[in-house]
Amino acid sequence: MNQHNTILQAMTDSGMIPVFNHKDIEVSKSVLAAAYKAGVRVFEFTNREENAFEIFKALKIYSEEFEGMYLGIGTIFTAADAQRFIFAGADFIVSPALIPEVANFCTMKGMLWVPGCATVTEVFQAKTLGAQLVKAFPGNLLGAGFIKAVKSIMPDMKMMPTGGVEPTRTNLSEWFGSGVHCVGMGSQLFFKKVIESGQYEILQEKISATLTLIKSIRS
Repeated sequence: MNQHNTILQAMTDSGMIPVFNHKDIEVSKSVLAAAYKAGVRVFEFTNREENAFEIFKALKIYSEEFEGMYLGIGTIFTAADAQRFIFAGADFIVSPALIPEVANFCTMKGMLWVPGCATVTEVFQAKTLGAQLVKAFPGNLLGAGFIKAVKSIMPDMKMMPTGGVEPTRTNLSEWFGSGVHCVGMGSQLFFKKVIESGQYEILQEKISATLTLIKSIRS
């Protein structure tokens, strides 16, 4: 099994990718550790803070302690940024949009890349460029109906909604019922107050409960 398939399988197994960013390395390490202990094996850090590259580099080194953990970078808009983060050890690249230069660069480097798409045309273009997984973004605006529509005409395309995915039975049942490969979850999972107060056990419990909920919905 190649690296792409291994990561895609890890995404399938947990069903949920945490999407997180923070300008403090110690906070980022604690969040990553809590997610791993809860059962997460694929984690997306996003390139949003000014020091995101430095934080990611340190986080990647720290993540080597966690066996079977894949750490990707999100919010990538240029091939130059993709190159920097691949050099820093990113396991996969995620973009909020469909960006051909990022797609082509990652393909050339043999790197799994996940483009953000919001129309059937974009999903088809992503498929043409070789995408194996597409991020339906923003998920809360597109809804589960969009996933169903895409899957009806491109059944082999793996879809991951990100943005507005909630850790509730109702919301997750709707998404998984529409045929998603996995879901991306950010602000709904990482409450600022919990992180600011360093209550990482509460965070771990919440992530664990969400993973358990997804497992029960799928079965």
